[in-house]
Amino acid sequence: MNPNEAANREARRAALLGQLSAAEAALRSNLDLGCADVTARVHMQRALAHIQEAEVAINGLRRARTVWQLVEDLTKLKREDCRPEPANVPAIKPRH
Repeated sequence: MNPNEAANREARRAALLGQLSAAEAALRSNLDLGCADVTARVHMQRALAHIQEAEVAINGLRRARTVWQLVEDLTKLKREDCRPEPANVPAIKPRH
């Protein structure tokens, strides 16, 4: 790859990161408004996770998850959030 191609590639990478940052900022501001219904909010949160993972992939700082791995991880987290917390019951019952 010659220097011009490398510079062009880096410029495209920087432009893409800028677009992803703008999309992330827009999603965050929409989430902060609090006026979306639950379904829309969940979609925006998931979109935010996808954007962040795309930034990881583009920057190459660490190995990015595939889309399917990300969806699976998000689904696992959602299931854990939905589990009822154990009742606040002592393990040993006091004797009367």
